[in-house]
Amino acid sequence: MDTHRRIRSFVIRAGRVTAAQERALAKLWPVYGVETSGMLDLATLFGRVAPRCLEIGFGAGEVIGELAERHPDRDYLGIEVHRSGVGRLLLRAASGGLSNVRLICDDAVAVLEERIADDSFDEILIFFPDPWHKKRHHKRRLIDADFAALLAAKLRANGTLRLATDWQDYAEQMLQTLNGVAGLQTLSPDGTFVQRPDSRPPTRFERRGLRLGHNVWDLAYAKVVSPPG
Repeated sequence: MDTHRRIRSFVIRAGRVTAAQERALAKLWPVYGVETSGMLDLATLFGRVAPRCLEIGFGAGEVIGELAERHPDRDYLGIEVHRSGVGRLLLRAASGGLSNVRLICDDAVAVLEERIADDSFDEILIFFPDPWHKKRHHKRRLIDADFAALLAAKLRANGTLRLATDWQDYAEQMLQTLNGVAGLQTLSPDGTFVQRPDSRPPTRFERRGLRLGHNVWDLAYAKVVSPPG
């Protein structure tokens, strides 16, 4: 990936961390947080070898928190830049006694480029990323050809990439971009969008979009690997 062309897809918002979240960040981060530099050994990080899911930009942690509760046999790594969301998920993980969740508070692009080995995840989730809806800001959108190729590299063979957005033009951009990535095959019968999976917990961003009258578009892709020769 050309790291020189990458424009950050996020802006850090200050002043939204509650006292409870601050306490969680201070007391629970050593339990669930990932601070080490360099390449991550995920088996060591979770203390076992199990199916692995990555959620990028987990927001308030509704999806990763619920999935980790439902599936104790799977490991979940979440990446989020906003400390308030990290604090929320720390509180949920502690209250639920979850041992299959680990969190990184950093730029997902840099983490995937520098700290995660290829073929690491069985599933990658990106739900309701910032749409940067003004045209002049579209260059900030997370999903572009370079990042899509990076996501494909981090999936294991037959692993799944799932995305959702409530902004139609972003959905169409995602579709065009992901359909052009070598190694990713759409799970849509007609090559477009998929039905909302019942397994996807709703997020506050989704609920807000629905209140505003937005539709929601889900996308799903599998990583396919061509046989050698």
